Amino acid sequence: MAKLDARRVAAFLKDPGPTRAVLLHGEDAGLIRERADALQQAVVGGDDPFRYADLPRDAASKPGALSGEMSALALTGGRRMVRVRDATDGLTAGVKDALNAPGDTLLVLEAGELPSRAKLRALLESHPQAAVIACYRERGAELAGTIASLLREQGVSAEPSALEWLAGRLGEDRMLLRREVEKLALYVGEGGTLGEEDVLACIGDGSTLDLDEALIAATAGEISVADRALDVALGEGAHPVMVVRAALRHIQRLHLASLAMAAGAPPGAALEGLRPPVFFRHKPGFERALRCWNPSSLAAAGDALLEAEKRTKSSSAARPIPDQAIARAAVLTLARQAFAARRRG
Repeated sequence: MAKLDARRVAAFLKDPGPTRAVLLHGEDAGLIRERADALQQAVVGGDDPFRYADLPRDAASKPGALSGEMSALALTGGRRMVRVRDATDGLTAGVKDALNAPGDTLLVLEAGELPSRAKLRALLESHPQAAVIACYRERGAELAGTIASLLREQGVSAEPSALEWLAGRLGEDRMLLRREVEKLALYVGEGGTLGEEDVLACIGDGSTLDLDEALIAATAGEISVADRALDVALGEGAHPVMVVRAALRHIQRLHLASLAMAAGAPPGAALEGLRPPVFFRHKPGFERALRCWNPSSLAAAGDALLEAEKRTKSSSAARPIPDQAIARAAVLTLARQAFAARRRG
């Protein structure tokens, strides 16, 4: 089976079939844990001690340990599952032997990010009875879709603008995301619909609200307001990479609206055409910003932000400039460009 296509993951988690081993790897530890829990529920149905074994990595790395667990029979009948967390290449030989053990026990390995050259990943990607599932953090429209799906599980819906705000602010770890969604569902009640005011009242925190203010002020040329709001956002925990990504999303939306204006639409109509809609509190700031930019200048600003994002993710040895300094420079450069455009206009 090897690498599992993303479109097949949901069905596979409900019924892994005769698969003997599943490797869950990637940057989203919460999603890895959630998918491992789903496999446990599908195979065992809970924490039956006769059908389920959770092995620490050190115990799993001992010679014969995995093979012994994989060939063991459940005293109460039914298929068994063995789960190993924090799996690394050090388990490769043991996993290879375990796949040759008799029985139908399912081995689930939870790992962090593994490059394609990793021995454990290479072994399982080439094995006909194994499945490898990448668990990377969702962003943008994909993340908004997941939030909508999680809300539906709780019997709750959300307006498009509320989903956009949530996708940009809830974070990307699946377990943290699920907890926040459950809190939202309790707030609005089963059968309710989350609006902009609801999400702002329930989970709006200082760092994200100040970051919104900083970006809107920056693109409107309000340098001192942007600087103060950015100070507060960074001081309250906004990560520099998150700042740059949020700035890029903001510029991309302004670019779409600017293109509509270039085609003849007034500012209000250009904003109304954005999907998801602009958050109601941000519309005046968006309109001020649109008067400072044109499509070509916004495209150039987007390219500069992409470069800034690369710089925040490069190694510290090659990049002595702190991440916060890069993020701050990127946002304040937008503010200075917008201010210059205001003076010219």
